[in-house]
Amino acid sequence: MRFFYWHYGVIICSLTTATLHIMCYPYFGWTDSIVLNGFGSLALLGAYFLPIPFFRKKRRLVYWTIVSYTLLTIVLWIFLGDKAFNFETTSWIGYFAKVAEIFLLVFMGHDMPMYLPARAK
Repeated sequence: MRFFYWHYGVIICSLTTATLHIMCYPYFGWTDSIVLNGFGSLALLGAYFLPIPFFRKKRRLVYWTIVSYTLLTIVLWIFLGDKAFNFETTSWIGYFAKVAEIFLLVFMGHDMPMYLPARAK
C-alpha cells in the first residue's frame, strides 16, 4: 500500500476519536459502549494499516467496515447521545469526537475510488 498524505489524516482522526472515547473510562467503566467504541476504532485502524496478511486480502471489506462503523457511531450519537454541551460532564466529548469522525470520513473518501466496484464497459 502506498502511503499518501490523507492517510496521516486517517491516522490522526482515528487516534483522536479513540482517545476521546477511551477518556470516558473513569466515568463509565471498561465495558460501556462508548469506551468500547474507542477500542473498536483502534482495532479498525490497525486492520487498515498494519501489514497483517489476513486483512491485506480483505482490504475492501476493512475499508467499508471503517466507513460503516464511523457512520453508525455518528447516527447513534445523534439519536442516543447527550447533546448538552457542558464541560462539567462528559457530554462535550461527543461533539469533538463527532468532528474527528466527520474528518475521518473525509480522509477515507480519498481512498474510495480504489474500493468502488469496477464499472462494466
